Amino acid sequence: MSRRAPLVVFAAALVLAGAPSALGARPRSPELWATINVCDTIAHPDTIGIRGSMPGAPDRTEQMFMRFRVQYFRVDDQHWHNITKGADSGFLPVGSARYKVRQAGRLFVFAPPAGGSFELRGKVYFQWRKGAKVVDQLALLTTAGHRSSAGSDPAGYSSDTCVIR
Repeated sequence: MSRRAPLVVFAAALVLAGAPSALGARPRSPELWATINVCDTIAHPDTIGIRGSMPGAPDRTEQMFMRFRVQYFRVDDQHWHNITKGADSGFLPVGSARYKVRQAGRLFVFAPPAGGSFELRGKVYFQWRKGAKVVDQLALLTTAGHRSSAGSDPAGYSSDTCVIR
């Protein structure tokens, strides 16, 4: 037991030293969200639009980034899975952390199977960086009830999932 104590103390010191957290160390904010703001409309057929919003930071030298991914629900195993082709934006710069809040989004197009449909959702990854170092990060699944500053179809649309037929 005494041999393990120094290892536990060392691991705790690394966590407290400021390594990026998978859950995010930033306080939760009403400006931090992910939503679907476009879902297979007349103007955007076979399309899912994912939008995210993230708050700035007290350190105005940080830069903010978002990554948009699309997931599908597989009925046979009752789980959500990442779509591996054409469904990942990679990390995109969204601006300086000096702004109170920044929003960004991406559209993804998927042709549904003949006579079938896809149930989709989004996952948005948020990062705050200082230079090349990630100082904080977290990821959110899409939820309903958010107000996009742009891009919703129809205006004001916000959902947690999208069915493309």
